[in-house]
Amino acid sequence: MPATPQPHHRRRRRTTRLLAAAAGLATVGALAAALPSTASADDSRKGGDRPGRYQDVQLLSFNDLHGNLEPPSGSSGRVTEVHEDGTTETINAGGVEYLATHLRQAREGNKYSITAAGGDMVGASPLISGLFHDEPTIEALNKLELDVTSVGNHEFDEGARELARLQDGGCHPTDGCYTDEEFAGADFPYLAANVLDEKTGRPILKPYWVWKKKDVKVGFIGVTLEDTPGVVSAEGVKGLKFKDEVETINKYAKVLQRQGVKSIVALIHEGGAPASSAYNYDCDAPGAGDGISGPIVDIAKNITPQVDALVTGHTHAAYVCTINDPAGKPRMVTSAASFGRLYTDTTLTYDRFTGDIARTAVKSANHVVTRDVPKAPDMTELISKWNTLAAPIGNRAIGYISADIPSTGTESPMGDLIADAQLAYAKELDPETDLALMNPGGVRAGLTYAAKGSEGDGVVTYAEGFTVQPFSNTVNLQDFTGAQLIQILKEQVSGSNEAAPKILQPSAGLTYTLDLTKSGTDRVVTDSIRLNGAAIDPAATYRVATNSFLAGGGDGIPTLGQGTNDLVGADDLAVLEQYMTANSSAANPISPPAANRITIVS
Repeated sequence: MPATPQPHHRRRRRTTRLLAAAAGLATVGALAAALPSTASADDSRKGGDRPGRYQDVQLLSFNDLHGNLEPPSGSSGRVTEVHEDGTTETINAGGVEYLATHLRQAREGNKYSITAAGGDMVGASPLISGLFHDEPTIEALNKLELDVTSVGNHEFDEGARELARLQDGGCHPTDGCYTDEEFAGADFPYLAANVLDEKTGRPILKPYWVWKKKDVKVGFIGVTLEDTPGVVSAEGVKGLKFKDEVETINKYAKVLQRQGVKSIVALIHEGGAPASSAYNYDCDAPGAGDGISGPIVDIAKNITPQVDALVTGHTHAAYVCTINDPAGKPRMVTSAASFGRLYTDTTLTYDRFTGDIARTAVKSANHVVTRDVPKAPDMTELISKWNTLAAPIGNRAIGYISADIPSTGTESPMGDLIADAQLAYAKELDPETDLALMNPGGVRAGLTYAAKGSEGDGVVTYAEGFTVQPFSNTVNLQDFTGAQLIQILKEQVSGSNEAAPKILQPSAGLTYTLDLTKSGTDRVVTDSIRLNGAAIDPAATYRVATNSFLAGGGDGIPTLGQGTNDLVGADDLAVLEQYMTANSSAANPISPPAANRITIVS
């Protein structure tokens, strides 16, 4: 439990870098085959004291850590490498004990080194971090010597006030302090150039930051995706306005230029989808950026040429690409997958004569955070400290399962189980409740039969449940007409969800056919929609349970925000725990739902 608040003891700011041996696997993208002939990792000419014209600046970057301090499990803790002969290899990756070692090794010999991130450092975090409002992750990032990051959408899961606390420090307003020292906050700036306070019209955090060493200056502008309100609960973005990414970056690039900062990097929490899941896929084959699609492509094509490189995120994909800027010149665009499995090492060659980056000399590579290197002792100590605090809560058994309950697929067994749990709970609140719908993005993991600790096979612990549902949403009840319910199902696959459908996970009794060979609203076969075998009556009223994220019209399904007769219930994880405890035992475990409520035609 949280300790009583204590006097504030802010740690000393970092003054030295710890270096450790490490090995890495890399894929390299470059804008040109060679650096300028005078480029150097050192800041002086051979045999003289005057600095040379060109100075290599190392930019180490990563994104979408999501509080994964311990090595992620399953597919979340692996990356795929493709070899020259076309064969692939799966590599275990991630964990801050290893990430720290890799980054410290990468910095060796680089006097000009910056470490930056592309957002979603926290949020949807495992229990070791999420249980403590992600204070452990901020502490780990301080130890990683992160210099700067943009905000991501998940930085707003608990609202702007909590984000400000992560930046500035202080004990949690409800839970207090967890240790005998007050939380010190981030040693690095969070950048939120396109997130404005609705009342003042000003950014809620710094819009940009300038890294300086001697006569070398590099500016950073940080933005999150403009659609953050569509993927975060309404409460989390209350009072905030999210502006266009390109417009914002171009605005602050001019501001930096006027301040004499001509070398600029944009940290953008928005990304793309490479044509291959292999981390070392060449997305510039056959031409620049040909192998990548998604929002980042148009963003990159329209950001001013004054910006020299883009560090991106959000899609959890790995890529090192060049995409032409508005002047038709190639520019590096990178993303390091997610969960600390990769980091990107980019060489920016700074021209002291112009103060700008020599764009034809930019090189970049994604490296795997392999687990065959020594663990960083300070990270091991940090993890041990927080695990000790979390153990009494996390190790508690909340239910039993007979086999793995996966979270994969258009309709997943885990999604169905959550929807069933929410329907059962909702019926306790209001016996007239008809169905429940769960957003797929809120199902962060499945449940595994094999024991992860000493709990035994088939036992589900609170920590495992927390990994599945870490958002602290509430279960809400609303009334909808049958016509609105049909519209909700159609909005899963149309409008903003046309290109990437968000298929809601249905509770038992709701069935319909999803024809993915068609487009838009036609994908939902209206005549097939049934509730307990009966057709939906457009004029009738249906009581629907969702989580608070969906109840606010989240996931691009605006009709969900138009319900009436609202009733706010308990925390969604508590609801899942209650359901599993009531409906399972060691002798009678829960079996995985068949995931056959939606008939899919593809």
